[in-house]
Amino acid sequence: MDPGSVAKIVVLAAAGVMSVACSSSSDGETDASCEYRVEHKEHTYSDVANAHFKIGKKLGEATFPPCSDSSNDGGGQASPDSTVAYEIVGVSPKVAIAVDDAPDDVLFVEVGTDNDLPPEIKKLLKKS
Repeated sequence: MDPGSVAKIVVLAAAGVMSVACSSSSDGETDASCEYRVEHKEHTYSDVANAHFKIGKKLGEATFPPCSDSSNDGGGQASPDSTVAYEIVGVSPKVAIAVDDAPDDVLFVEVGTDNDLPPEIKKLLKKS
């Protein structure tokens, strides 16, 4: 398989991750399996794995919204968990950010109206 095909597979997998929502278990009960998202300055970001990037300056606080399908979420009223957001060198924070509590190869891409990743994010994935 050529490197271009691998990059396409990674991008498609990342786009699939962006579309995942809460799910149910086989016994009919709801699992706490909400999408991995973070909010920062009125933007919502979804995770994309297997990216190679450099972390830039500290942007401030970001939050992981609570999962509304958890039995321990206070009826959807649980408080969000805080973390720290960082810029990604060469990418606008309006497009993507990194956070303290994520694995080293995970960045968060602004959730848009389409499922296509921005070109600057695709470039980061092609290097993987």
